[in-house]
Amino acid sequence: MTLIATLATTPRPDADQPPSPYADLTPAMTPVQALAESNRCLFCYDAPCIKACPTGIDIPAFIRSIATGNLKGAATTILSENIMGGTCGRVCPTETLCEQSCVRNRAEDRPVAIGRLQRHATDRLIDGEPTHPFARTTATGKRVAVVGAGPAGLSCAHRLATLGHEVTVFEAKAKSGGLNEYGLAPYKMADDFAQREVAFILGVGGISVEHGRKLGADLSLDSLRTDFDAVFLGVGLGSNNRLGIPGEERAGVEDATAFIERVRQALPGQPPAVGRSVVVIGGGNTAVDAAIQAKRLGAEDVTLVYRRGRAQMGATAWEQELAQTEGVVLKTFAAPKEIGETTITFERTRLNDGKLSGTGETFTLQADMVLKAVGQKLSADALDGLQIAGGKIAIDATYRTTLPKVWAGGDCVATGEDLTVQSVQDGKLAALAIHSHLTA
Repeated sequence: MTLIATLATTPRPDADQPPSPYADLTPAMTPVQALAESNRCLFCYDAPCIKACPTGIDIPAFIRSIATGNLKGAATTILSENIMGGTCGRVCPTETLCEQSCVRNRAEDRPVAIGRLQRHATDRLIDGEPTHPFARTTATGKRVAVVGAGPAGLSCAHRLATLGHEVTVFEAKAKSGGLNEYGLAPYKMADDFAQREVAFILGVGGISVEHGRKLGADLSLDSLRTDFDAVFLGVGLGSNNRLGIPGEERAGVEDATAFIERVRQALPGQPPAVGRSVVVIGGGNTAVDAAIQAKRLGAEDVTLVYRRGRAQMGATAWEQELAQTEGVVLKTFAAPKEIGETTITFERTRLNDGKLSGTGETFTLQADMVLKAVGQKLSADALDGLQIAGGKIAIDATYRTTLPKVWAGGDCVATGEDLTVQSVQDGKLAALAIHSHLTA
């Protein structure tokens, strides 16, 4: 499905008026739209969309519930497998997962809008249902520490709480949510949804959160292993990769993750200023988020530059088209060489048998703001005793680390793509493994 096909059914701002920096990218479905779209589903036996979902949501079942007017049932089906189904309905790359597998693509070249239907169901339960759909079972008397209140940590905590364990979540930042709160562009997470979802997750009971608590500062793995029956690490990837070029330290050069965090945490009506000419370096979804957000905040020219081709970009084709639709210029096969006071110089590159090399030809772009989105890496501080493999925490098939009583999941381990939906699945499966260990 192309971006144009999606936008054809989505209201857009007037062409002469730039979209609000904080406006929702895709408006929520109306009840009539959701009913019509849900009736396009063929409710396949052995549905390929289920297999394509990292959390294994029974997609035909929840869509059938929408079609029959049972929104609470639809949401419960989703959230039973993916407690962050609301966020995933907004940001999950459905175009390369469940929707890509939809059989409607074969006949109509347009899948069922699974992501938007998922958001339709979960939003109404989270915002409008007076009773929580999940309940805790009999208390086990066991206490589990979860480090990190991001998707993996909150998913793990929620599942453990429903299984009767007492969970304490330790979070370094002032708010819970992890990348959902600090790392996703506002146009994807409008109206403070990340915090509404956190409140819903904690509403099951049995979970306490302590903010401003960080491993290596006032927490240690040794003390957690002593004080709790089990520990889960959902620490994410805390450090950003560097470009390693001259001028990287000058004013106006910033990590894209830090820029997005500043935008997300800005006071209402006081968005941060951006440069007139902004250059974003990178090829993933974070680079696209930063580029679009800079454009929406008023930058006149925004150029996203990637060292390889569009086929090698981490951002999906949908995200790439979205950036161009929002006015971002994409330049590929160019590697940054030096950042000046108001310019940045690139060397043109090429791929030879899969290996990237420079051509020696250079060009310069105007840039009074440079945003770096060249990947993140694990911050190994305070992880003494854990085996690190390939830059991530080593785990076995049950998410157990090399330290007794310690499990890990999310972006800090290598279980799949660094996506919210994968982190939720990691947290859920790790919780089941921890429960099995504690009740054996």
